[in-house]
Amino acid sequence: MKKEIKNISRREFLCGALGIAVVASLPRSLYAGAMPLNLDKELSFHNLHTEEKIVLNYFERGEYVTEALSDISYLLRDHRTNEVLAMDPLLIDLLYDLKGELGTSQPFQVISGYRSPKSNAILHKNSKGVATKSLHMQGKAIDIRIEGVHSRDIRAAAISLARGGVGYYPSSDFVHIDTGNVRTW
Repeated sequence: MKKEIKNISRREFLCGALGIAVVASLPRSLYAGAMPLNLDKELSFHNLHTEEKIVLNYFERGEYVTEALSDISYLLRDHRTNEVLAMDPLLIDLLYDLKGELGTSQPFQVISGYRSPKSNAILHKNSKGVATKSLHMQGKAIDIRIEGVHSRDIRAAAISLARGGVGYYPSSDFVHIDTGNVRTW
């Protein structure tokens, strides 16, 4: 049996290719519902200020696990004031993808997660490296390191994901990651 091949116009081809490129460039978290339902996402954290550690699945059977996101937000609280703010799930997804990009199962060592406006103001007053309108105050930023992974490699992997800001602090051995505009410093 002879198969009929449809000729498509250049315009139809370009529109189709553009559609594929757009979908491929979207963060996975935007189409998480289209992922296989058996995909579980596990992360582990070690807060260096409080010495608290957690290992948990924050995404199961196609959905975020509310209790797990709450536990992550608590661990990433402002250790100076003990204030908690719900962390941006897109930041948590970014960390998951970063872990995959780096090929590590080591926990994220947390230098700073959420910062209350009061804490941020104090830090800003004492350091030029702290922004007055830091995304830490919105639960959209984290400062991390990973045991056994050089901070320049964390930086390179985060930049390759192109999903937010990446700051590199080699003298303090940590990387800032946020879900704001794509930028580096």
